Amino acid sequence: MPTRATKRGDDRTPLTGAHDVLICGASFAGLAVARELAGSGADVLIVDRYEIGERQTSACGIPTRWLENLGLMEAERQRFDTLVIHTAHGDSRYKLPWTFSTFDYRTLCALLWDGCDARFETAKVEGLADGAANGSDAIAVDTDRGTISAPLVVDALGWRRVLAGPAGYQPPDAPLSRGLEVHPDGGGEDLEIWIDRRYVPAGYGWSFPAGEETRIGVGSFDPRFHVRETTELLAADLERDRVRYQGNWIPHKLRAATGRGVFFAGDSAGHCLPLTAEGIRTALYFGIDLGRELRAVVEGRQTREQAAAGYAAFNDSHDWKFKWMLRTQKIVPRVPPRLLGPLIRVFGVKRFVDWSFGHYLNIAPPEFAEADCQRADSQARETATSAGSPVG
Repeated sequence: MPTRATKRGDDRTPLTGAHDVLICGASFAGLAVARELAGSGADVLIVDRYEIGERQTSACGIPTRWLENLGLMEAERQRFDTLVIHTAHGDSRYKLPWTFSTFDYRTLCALLWDGCDARFETAKVEGLADGAANGSDAIAVDTDRGTISAPLVVDALGWRRVLAGPAGYQPPDAPLSRGLEVHPDGGGEDLEIWIDRRYVPAGYGWSFPAGEETRIGVGSFDPRFHVRETTELLAADLERDRVRYQGNWIPHKLRAATGRGVFFAGDSAGHCLPLTAEGIRTALYFGIDLGRELRAVVEGRQTREQAAAGYAAFNDSHDWKFKWMLRTQKIVPRVPPRLLGPLIRVFGVKRFVDWSFGHYLNIAPPEFAEADCQRADSQARETATSAGSPVG
């Protein structure tokens, strides 16, 4: 289990003050926003209950090109160009049109943090404070170490959407899936998915090898279905140890990207794809876009209101894609098991796989990250040139 890193005792000093940008949450989305702000001259503070890279909450897989385009290949642990899908009535192996990589969470977070020039503090964010602080345009946030403020505030804290206020967004009534996995030692060769009601009536199981360990779990689209017993059943069927448990609630509905003067990114905005529950790529994707909008504010190229409108429009432009995937998520459990195996085999035709997986990748295309890296590299060169030092 992760150890809470919020400072205690003599190290627990008050945390107060005003900043240009306050980012609450130091995982994929929060770090992507901060990385985009690097070199802008903004005073950026990131706060999180845990240390950066301390608390892994997913199987940590992503299309390889996203790692490549963000310069994060050092975190890669294993790469796959096929996907094996198991059903109760047969198995199919899909040759993917692009590769998928599992990675080490702590390493990837450290690499993202290396690209930031923000300050980081451990603190538990408790909500918005009453009233504004240090000026009418500042938003005050309460933490368990004190109140901090900024005119630009990001909630990347996860599905609880802490800074949105008491909206009643709680399981099992909220649109959330639930997942649990174990991390036994020992690797494997195949990226595998189980669509089998022996493990979950509506959802899927998975086995994601990652170098010296394998991540085995079950996710349920119905939050009322408890997945511990069936996660252990899948691990037992694979003759793997049930050790190092981790689990989380997974949003499967896109939410408003702004509200109460706050910007939301990652799971707090529902940036997790229905059906597949892939949320890392989308957290980075929307985090980069938000970082670009905030950078334009910091640099005086637009107002906070313009940034909010632009980011909300970007978020909402993806709504139909999320809704189509949610419809598919609802349809799959209704397919009779005896038909599921043959359908999976039919869908394994190369032309269909290339088409469907190509469209899936383009929901959050890796070229979006590549453009970000090109911009960051250009800024680094400009900075080095102005300082009189050569680059490259």
